[in-house]
Amino acid sequence: MKYFKLPDLGEGLSEAEIVEWHVKAGDTVTVDQLMVSVETAKAIVEVPSPQAGVISALFAEPGDVVHIGEPLVEYQGEQDDSGTVVGDLSLSTKHESKDDFIVGSAHHTHSQQSIKATPSVRALAKRLNVDLSHIKASGEDGRITSFDVEKAAQLNSDMGQSESLKGVRKAMAKNMAMSHAQVVPVTLHDDVDIHSWYDAEGETDQDITMRLVNAIAHACACEPNLNVWFDGEQLSLRVLEQIDLGIAVDTEQGLFVPVLRNIGKRDLSDLRQGLNALRSAVKSRKIPPQEMQGATITLSNFGTLAGKYANPVVVPPQVTIVGAGGIRQEVVAYKGQAVVHPILPLSLTFDHRAVTGGEAARFLKALMDDLKCESAD
Repeated sequence: MKYFKLPDLGEGLSEAEIVEWHVKAGDTVTVDQLMVSVETAKAIVEVPSPQAGVISALFAEPGDVVHIGEPLVEYQGEQDDSGTVVGDLSLSTKHESKDDFIVGSAHHTHSQQSIKATPSVRALAKRLNVDLSHIKASGEDGRITSFDVEKAAQLNSDMGQSESLKGVRKAMAKNMAMSHAQVVPVTLHDDVDIHSWYDAEGETDQDITMRLVNAIAHACACEPNLNVWFDGEQLSLRVLEQIDLGIAVDTEQGLFVPVLRNIGKRDLSDLRQGLNALRSAVKSRKIPPQEMQGATITLSNFGTLAGKYANPVVVPPQVTIVGAGGIRQEVVAYKGQAVVHPILPLSLTFDHRAVTGGEAARFLKALMDDLKCESAD
């Protein structure tokens, strides 16, 4: 092939952002040699060369967004441009058609081909350094006018340039919009006294997270109808025996939700090691896409940063997310005495299309009962 195009990366992904080129024009490459790293809404993917040859040209720069089927590389020679097959870029299909790993605009950034503007308006935009893809058109049939461009230029001058969301943050924005459009959320709040096991000096954030993981597994066993996938179009429920817990991880790049598998069948030591491995992979941005897909329920332990209560966002097809706030010392009545105990605030958001109030309340009670215990099961 003369032109190598961005291949289909699977999982319904339509575009990727160039992160880093590992070759340059004039380089000789071999089959399966790493050429470029790209970032999708799910992970960083390393793209190998599908053939041996000499690179004639690169068609994108780091930071550029490239759509499936658009050219990445030109090889020297006049070979047939046969398309987009590359080494092994297959993503796991084990959890295909399931939820994404992110927990937040629903609108795609316009490609230059889809922007409606006359050549003179485009020339004006270029002269004023205005990105037409950031402009909301006011003209007939969605056409951008010179007034739109001049207004955008003035706004840029007064307030600074806007930046399109990319990668993880873009995916988060889309998922939040999808959740807002589809889910009927209800949130329950409560506090649990954890004095039987919590030691402010001895317990780490990870210790608290693992207690929450164990308690969620217990609550799912008591009330299985919160560990389900719900199809809002077909109005059907799929009750899931295995509990695959998405755990929200905050990073500078955005919110990642890697999945801790089968939490109901693994001991805490194994789960702790698994969570450490997932967090390390997220931090290094080398986590496989399949490790951020297929969650059946989600935990947001936001209290390790700040906050008491929240309205966590449910991302379909899941129906449940547990939020844990910051632990505080509070005066409580205990065995007829006023004492100071550590209190953990909890927030449970559920999709009321699929979950009844009674089911949610029983789940929350089971969660709290487990957290009150002296030690995890």
